[in-house]
Amino acid sequence: MSATSPARIRKAVIPAAGLGTRHFPGSHAVMKELFPVVGKDGICRALLHYHLIELEAAGIDEVCIIVQPGDDATIRDYFKGPSDTYLKRLEKYPQLLAEARSMRDWADRLTFRVQTTQEGFGHAVYQTSDFAAGQPVLLCLGDHLFRGSPESPHAQLTRVAAETGATKTVSAVNRIAPHELKGYGTIAGRRRADRPELIDVDLIIEKPAIDLAREKLRVDGLGNDEFLGWFGMHVLAPSIYDILAKMIRDNTRDGGEFQLTRAQELQRQAEGYLALEIKGGQRFDFGIPDDFVSALQAFRHS
Repeated sequence: MSATSPARIRKAVIPAAGLGTRHFPGSHAVMKELFPVVGKDGICRALLHYHLIELEAAGIDEVCIIVQPGDDATIRDYFKGPSDTYLKRLEKYPQLLAEARSMRDWADRLTFRVQTTQEGFGHAVYQTSDFAAGQPVLLCLGDHLFRGSPESPHAQLTRVAAETGATKTVSAVNRIAPHELKGYGTIAGRRRADRPELIDVDLIIEKPAIDLAREKLRVDGLGNDEFLGWFGMHVLAPSIYDILAKMIRDNTRDGGEFQLTRAQELQRQAEGYLALEIKGGQRFDFGIPDDFVSALQAFRHS
């Protein structure tokens, strides 16, 4: 499918409205999504910065960041970069000077939506309904980073979503072990014979118990205690916003919050749902302090 196809995924959403409680007091000084991370090239960037680099490389034109009140100004200030006086100091470091200039390009291209109350992941995503404007969007977790070879997970997922017409939600999944089930939405489904990495999803359960997963969350081609769980990015078909709107209107909550996974399961029941098993992809979780420390090293040297 050509890059000019109407099905090309052009928009991305990054949630960054969490309170960062588990990183307190560090998150009181700097919002979690702006924590410093050193890349393979030795440049120290904000965590969020890497998302934009990967999204641009995957062909995304517009990015919307979900934030708490006031954090939009903080993020804009970061991407505006240093003053002209400081830029002069960077002239002795050409690579860093080029980085500062590229940051300024992003400053005017970002869109923000504010989640004024913490009412769950689904509630956060719903704030971007007007940004989506009836188009599919690539949703990436803001406190994770992703890398792949030879193709990034972002590019894999958006390409497959476009090739399938972008009429159904396509979620990236990867293999997880029993002890990881408590952290991820997990699927059951059937692999397509002509394309086994693409799965028609039969069931989605958020953070299932091991016995339930063994009974109901099976996908052919996996070991006895292997499962397919959320990788951390989804191309959401536009109907997800109608489902979330109804959940909010009806006050349909799980654990006191509006959960995206419930909306995804309702979407599957109504129109079908696809999952893509990511090949050669890595996910780096920066969500809690211990994971942050290990992810820093893994991301730097991956």
